[in-house]
Amino acid sequence: MSLAFGRLSPIPHKSTTHNFNSRCTHRTFALNYASKTEPETSGPNKRDQLPTEKKVQESNTELEVLYDDGFGSASVKDYFSAAKDIIRDDAEPPRWFSPVECGKPVSNAPLLLFLPGSDGVGMGLILHHKSLGKVFEVKCLHIPVKDRTSFEGLINIVEKCIKSEHSIRPSRPIYLVGDSFGGCLALAVAARNPTIDLVLVLVNPATSFDKSPLQPIFPLLENLPSELHATVPYILSFVMGDPIKMAMVGIQGDLPSPQTIEKLSNTLTSMLPLLSELAEIIPRETLLWKLKLLKSAAAYTNSRLHAVTAPVLILASGKDNLLPSGAEADRLFSTLKNCKVRYFKDNGHTLLLEDGVNLLTVIKAAGMYRRSHQRDVIKDYLPPTKSEFNKTFNEEQRLFSLASSPVFLSTLPNGEIVRGLEGVPGKGPVLLVGNHMLMGLELRMLYKKFLEEKKVILHGMAHPVLFTSKTESSREDMSQYDNIRLYGGIPVNPINMYRLFQRDSCVLLYPGGAREALHRKGEEYKLFWPEQPEFVRMAARFGATIVPFGVVGEDDLTELVLDYDDQKRIPFIREWIEEINKDITNIRSNIDGEVSRQDLFLPVLLPKVPGRFYYHFGKPIQTKGNEILLKDRDNAMSVYKQIKSEIEGSIAYLKKKREEDPYRSITQRALFQATWGPSTEVPTFEL
Repeated sequence: MSLAFGRLSPIPHKSTTHNFNSRCTHRTFALNYASKTEPETSGPNKRDQLPTEKKVQESNTELEVLYDDGFGSASVKDYFSAAKDIIRDDAEPPRWFSPVECGKPVSNAPLLLFLPGSDGVGMGLILHHKSLGKVFEVKCLHIPVKDRTSFEGLINIVEKCIKSEHSIRPSRPIYLVGDSFGGCLALAVAARNPTIDLVLVLVNPATSFDKSPLQPIFPLLENLPSELHATVPYILSFVMGDPIKMAMVGIQGDLPSPQTIEKLSNTLTSMLPLLSELAEIIPRETLLWKLKLLKSAAAYTNSRLHAVTAPVLILASGKDNLLPSGAEADRLFSTLKNCKVRYFKDNGHTLLLEDGVNLLTVIKAAGMYRRSHQRDVIKDYLPPTKSEFNKTFNEEQRLFSLASSPVFLSTLPNGEIVRGLEGVPGKGPVLLVGNHMLMGLELRMLYKKFLEEKKVILHGMAHPVLFTSKTESSREDMSQYDNIRLYGGIPVNPINMYRLFQRDSCVLLYPGGAREALHRKGEEYKLFWPEQPEFVRMAARFGATIVPFGVVGEDDLTELVLDYDDQKRIPFIREWIEEINKDITNIRSNIDGEVSRQDLFLPVLLPKVPGRFYYHFGKPIQTKGNEILLKDRDNAMSVYKQIKSEIEGSIAYLKKKREEDPYRSITQRALFQATWGPSTEVPTFEL
């Protein structure tokens, strides 16, 4: 494990390098405040200026789609190894260090300061160093084992750092990631510095220390004989975290069960001897000091929560045996002014050292990553990584993928229909226009296919309510809403579409919007479009290629039991629908027709024995060089009607052809894959 150490300073400087491990290479660290700032892209002021607007490059071009973020390459064993190295000859006061594995981040990256838990070593982010280091400038606070700095003294150390950083780069946000005790430290610093742009990420914050279920045994630790202290690490190991989830780090989730069990057994066996090293990391005197420090930290912080104005993201564990983190997340969610919670019901206290929790993914998916004062949903968007793709589609959505077994067809310029996405342009600007299935069931496999085959992000234009606090709660899991943000979803409005085209992006648009996604019984494949061709004119303004597509299959997967009309007839459900919709802005209030009248609600569905999803992408429609679409509304309306007609034609084609598919039934597909292997592509009807 290579570490680089140095005192924080506004200019490069010399510093002593500690040789913690003769096998590793170390380097000195000095802060570099040089930055490359991308000029802001301003929207047009006049309508006639739009055609002459220059295209701009994405701010995240340094990161490829499905780039390797390195998550999963480190394990809990690396934590113990690094902690053992860092505490050797550790006689200096608290200091900052930058892990070499973090590497060089993207340009204009925000600063991330890690505030450790009670261990104090500062290596609690070791599983996340590589992934965070791609998009943050990472610094970690190390509190030596024998250090006895008070809580207010530690606050002063963090304050000195953030004030120095803020004075040099005032437009850059500073992230404070506080783990347990570090969560108290982050909140206290934020309460005392409301004018500095801080973003708080708190992992099982110790503000609930006085409610810990272990409070009765803490006095016993004070009177425990020194010779018995060696047993404490083994006791704490069952309290602090889930050993199974710790051991699962780095083990691929799609391995066969026998291989997974073998690897898990080997890892657990190798971890057991490492527990004794906790006695070195937290010796008896240090443990007693930390307990006093935790008590004072919780009291100090709780008395100042009212002064915290910074945005806060809380990661809370449902199986935290050290602190009541779930209940504390409830309290903080209702107390803090700007707070989001992500709840991990199956994880323990040491959340950042357990399997399945990628901190960068949580920050991105919660919409908390930004590089300036205000988050820009387009410029601050980060592409999905290889590990995120594998977790979402090869693990979490694996059963859905098997159940729907999607068939993708596209049309070449000569009119030939082929399997796959060959007929869809891979270079933008591209506008995909299609029909929504119930609840947007088609989206998951659509995103997967484009990422897998084309390495292209689909920026879906989604209802703005999906990006507001209305979808938040104190027990919010990583949900479908988070996946919308993670895989490129953007609030639908003309300005966002304009800026996406300006960046040569691939935009996904459903003109039928919520009315199609929440359709009634018998309306499975009916289009509900407004009579306004504005998206055609916007596409023509940038010479975008329009690709109409149709999708069918919802009636093979689900049955709609209670639709909007049914639910409105039930008094208490009607009141609930009215309540959740009363503060939601109608984004189509200026449009006539049925498409403008759609309350948001949750349809009641019953699953069916799975059939299959079918997608057909029509022949691309070129708008480049067709400036007449900008000036002649009738011409634009003609193209608009052509697109709608082609989508209806694709739906009719798929509904007819699926009757010829011998593998439409999941039973036939299962037999085929049992014969030819689960990774073999299942055939479909003849083209």
